[in-house]
Amino acid sequence: MTLPTPASVPSAARDLPHPATAEIRLEEVLHALSDPMRLIVVRNLAAAATEVACSEVPLPVSKSTTTHHFRVLREAGVISQIYRGTSKMNALRRADLEALFPGLLDRVLDAAERQAVRLGG
Repeated sequence: MTLPTPASVPSAARDLPHPATAEIRLEEVLHALSDPMRLIVVRNLAAAATEVACSEVPLPVSKSTTTHHFRVLREAGVISQIYRGTSKMNALRRADLEALFPGLLDRVLDAAERQAVRLGG
């Protein structure tokens, strides 16, 4: 399940800025995916059948650092975030990324999985 695109989300004080699909840039996506903590987030979201709260993605860093990593992913256009009550829910922008950069996300996820197996992680 994916989150609504930013254009379809009603305006509210707690809306989070997301780049429009046409504004997503390859170098920003690659930068966002280059960090090991952000790659953990992306792998968790890819494995989830539904949207996931930030607190459901275990990262070995502080809460403020976790927030930073989610923000970098959102601002790069890799994930969508929306508030549901007090939880910030997250999902990959898989369709947008596939339309812009066919196969990129699947290749990165496959490489990350192979690396985790190789390194025992």
